[in-house]
Amino acid sequence: MYQKKTDTDIRCPLEYGLEIFGGKWDSRVICVLNAKDVLRYSEIRREMGNVTDAVLASTLKKLISNDLIRRKSYDEIPPRVEYSLTEKGKSVVPILQSICKWSGIFYKEDSDHPMAQCQKCDYK
Repeated sequence: MYQKKTDTDIRCPLEYGLEIFGGKWDSRVICVLNAKDVLRYSEIRREMGNVTDAVLASTLKKLISNDLIRRKSYDEIPPRVEYSLTEKGKSVVPILQSICKWSGIFYKEDSDHPMAQCQKCDYK
């Protein structure tokens, strides 16, 4: 397992925010759960599309440990686990919507790299 050589040195609130939800897949998982409320792992995987199982599992663990996502296990056979946003996770959504809106205004796409709306942000 990867181990950092130095401790995280956060010196401003922006750095903290980017550390918590700034990873490549973090914001996508948050947006998917915001759009769908409660999902099982396989449903999140389907919504995400091109993420590997290892990366998705790692991302979910990180978001759970940072209290952005709640994992609820049911004592059933077969086992059932559901994921949803916590209040802290829901509080991140307007920030991500603002970033999405800003990006839509200033991102200059070219014919080789078109940017499609993910339809998860639901910004107005």
